[in-house]
Amino acid sequence: MRSGLVCGILAVVLFGALTPAVAAAPRASEPVYDYSKAIRETVWVDIGHDGDGDGKPDRVAADVVRPAEPAAAGTEVPVIMDASPYYSCCGRGNESELKSYDSAGKPVKFPLFYDNYFVPRGYAVVLVDLAGTNRSAGCADVGGASDVDSARKVVDWLNGRATGYSAKTGGSAVTAGWSTGNVGMIGKSYDGTIANGVAATGVAGLKTIVPISAISSWYDYYRSDGATFGFNPAGLAQTVEANNSGQNCAAQNQALTTGATANGDYGPLWAARDYVAQARNVHASVLVSHGVNDLNVKTINFGQWWDALAANGVERKIWLAQTGHVDPFDYRRADWVDLLHRWFDHYLLGLDNGVQNGPVASVERQPDQWADQSAYPAANAVTTALRPQAGGKLATATASGTASFTDNPNVGEDTWVTNPGSAALTYSTGTLTSALQVSGTSSLTVTATPGTASARLSALLVDLGPATIRNFAGSGEGIKTGTTENCWGSSTAGDDGCYRVASADVKKVNYTILSRGWADLANYASLTQERVLTPGTAYTMTFRLASTDHVVPKGHALALIIGGTDGSFIRGPAQPGRVTVDLARTSVSVPLAGVLPAASTHPTPDGGAFVPSAGRAFTALRRR
Repeated sequence: MRSGLVCGILAVVLFGALTPAVAAAPRASEPVYDYSKAIRETVWVDIGHDGDGDGKPDRVAADVVRPAEPAAAGTEVPVIMDASPYYSCCGRGNESELKSYDSAGKPVKFPLFYDNYFVPRGYAVVLVDLAGTNRSAGCADVGGASDVDSARKVVDWLNGRATGYSAKTGGSAVTAGWSTGNVGMIGKSYDGTIANGVAATGVAGLKTIVPISAISSWYDYYRSDGATFGFNPAGLAQTVEANNSGQNCAAQNQALTTGATANGDYGPLWAARDYVAQARNVHASVLVSHGVNDLNVKTINFGQWWDALAANGVERKIWLAQTGHVDPFDYRRADWVDLLHRWFDHYLLGLDNGVQNGPVASVERQPDQWADQSAYPAANAVTTALRPQAGGKLATATASGTASFTDNPNVGEDTWVTNPGSAALTYSTGTLTSALQVSGTSSLTVTATPGTASARLSALLVDLGPATIRNFAGSGEGIKTGTTENCWGSSTAGDDGCYRVASADVKKVNYTILSRGWADLANYASLTQERVLTPGTAYTMTFRLASTDHVVPKGHALALIIGGTDGSFIRGPAQPGRVTVDLARTSVSVPLAGVLPAASTHPTPDGGAFVPSAGRAFTALRRR
């Protein structure tokens, strides 16, 4: 974008001065700059919206920390950005860090370790308050245009295409002449979601994103194929706006309430927040991290995003942990920091360090035991149609007959596995004679006849057998936070780079639910408009199950469970009743690597992992 883009940076960052042409190519940036002398400032960027309706364009606060030495030498630096609504209401990271400022309003505390580690290595770190949060004007719109433009316009400002100011109102224009224009976005949960949204705009200058436990379509956070999880975006908006500067966001929040229809239909509000539909615009590389047991941001979010990126040839890698909604900094810290270092060096500094090569996926098979794969889904995984059979078998053969369950919204998945009674149907492969890997996104096609005018459907894929897993349903969602700290980068009195060390929180179980899916049968024909169901009439519907990568060991069994309202997650229908399944017209499509055995009856498991309710999962997103 500008003169002296990469070569000048590398000379200063890695060698401190220009080196002879014969010097070996640098492999990594080094911490050669004095963090204590870093420049700290706030710039307010005009995002072109008026979300709070005050008649003035909203400006968002971008807090910047950058090394002083390149600035003095006239050398430009790249940017690592985390755009978040949580810098004053809820905090970031496992220790819920908030921003802090001195008496003059200059930023002091930058949450997380990115500034401590990367600023000494020649990067600027920019933390953006989304519109309507902390020191930014406007109102939150929970993944909509204002949220996305809060970060996109800062990317534009870093590339000289948008206007920044020295104050929230008035002030003088400020340029980013110190920036190369190369930006990498990173963040967990809501923050990573915004990174996905900005990448989907195709904005020039965004070179890479690192979405951690992030949403790719807000519909799939609040709804699932017509079923609802019982919470809505207006509640999240009100939470993140709680500590803003006094803007009145009632109108925006009402628009969120009106747009998020209670019946679970996919409408205009959700379409405007569907980044998967815009994946064709993504030009940035993508490093994905997600917990396969994340019951907050359901794993369909990474699966559909990954598949859309693959279809458009985007450079990408993925980490999949056994955790719930947890940052890899808290379960695989040293390896994660090393990967981020090499990733940003390659995509923002242009270093030829080979990080883009090698295994595409790294998957946690057991607590703290990782396996690399050449691809995700696994290269040898084949989508296989498994059919529920009379007698409780699950096999590839054509089935016949019917089976029924009675919807009971008062019970959920753990009861279905251990003691389903009449509330759910269970089908099993029988004992596996060799390991079977489920890798990718499954779907269930079911023909169901409701006994009333409304019906919900839920499905589980279950690994039946004993295992030691991360306790993802515990308070730490698979980690235990200790009291000792280790440090990642430089520190100052107001901003240290030291964090408490976490370890795996494990639990012994007799079964593992590896994938889930939910639907409203009234949306059998369309997600955009539910239909009235006629009792006694058969309807065929296909809905997705959560994306995963799980190995069912030899000696275990793979089971499919079909039920009505999974009370652990979704809201029940107005009239729960009996539902009859046509086995001949029902099958689950599963991406499998391995050989299925001849089916046999499986024993009923006892004990397992309690699954948190949707309400708890929502709290986790707000908190982190």
